[in-house]
Amino acid sequence: MNHPAPADDFRILVIDDQPANLELVEQLLAREGLHNVLSCTDPAQALALFSSFEPDLLILDLHMPGLDGFAVLEQLQRRIPADDYLPILVLTADATREARLRALALGARDFISKPLDAIETLLRVWNLLETRALYRQLRRLQPDQQPLRARPMALGNSS
Repeated sequence: MNHPAPADDFRILVIDDQPANLELVEQLLAREGLHNVLSCTDPAQALALFSSFEPDLLILDLHMPGLDGFAVLEQLQRRIPADDYLPILVLTADATREARLRALALGARDFISKPLDAIETLLRVWNLLETRALYRQLRRLQPDQQPLRARPMALGNSS
């Protein structure tokens, strides 16, 4: 695959309550040369890890005990600056329309269905990392350009 930047330049945060899922994702990423990966089984640590690690991609499970992925997305929505683009890839076994729409409305950019397909997962990861790299390059070239933040009118403002 032709990648937008050296793999070591990307930081990936993975949050899933199942250690086996984390191990699988870490192994897939490592095979692609993506070693700058931080994983966590406790979604309550997501914000602190996000702030300290400053990931280029977040891979997030939706259904976890305690704080679920939707709550993490809501918290991140308030933390990610309006002039930044942080791709969030949702990892879920919930293929319902309601889950997809809710996650998208809260800032998710793509989905991976469980059980994982290795090739599809890596293609989606690289697509999002490429978009992140291109966005950052554009911001450097045109720092005054305002980002497009579109939300369908029917969704309104959740606050």
